[in-house]
Amino acid sequence: MTITASLDTLHTVVDYLRQTLPDHAVVFLRGDLASGKTTLTQAIARAEGIETDVTSPTFSLQHMYGDRMLHYDLYRIDMETFVGLGLFEEFERPGWHLVEWGSAELEELLRQVGFPLYEVSIAPDRAGRAYRITALR
Repeated sequence: MTITASLDTLHTVVDYLRQTLPDHAVVFLRGDLASGKTTLTQAIARAEGIETDVTSPTFSLQHMYGDRMLHYDLYRIDMETFVGLGLFEEFERPGWHLVEWGSAELEELLRQVGFPLYEVSIAPDRAGRAYRITALR
């Protein structure tokens, strides 16, 4: 499914995700630098009633919002370090795990363990951004 949305209509993407994704899922947010990955995360948080400022966890690697929303930025971390820090176990927590810059290696490991995996690919579009939402098998 692909949804084209501007900032004003980003709620349509969030509504689709809330209706489609299970309560516990890992969502890989894919797109170029400044494509809107954190902006989408902010919109999801608002829809969930989270009032805390939502920022990219670039230096902390992970932020938790509310009880059921975890946001990761893995841009500068390799898989060995990720596992060594104990972050892989965080995926056991119930809720949505929104992962920016997740590697194919992490995706494969999560697949092998049996986590429900999704991808939201974000690309520029004349009307804003195109959000392609895919279940990963």
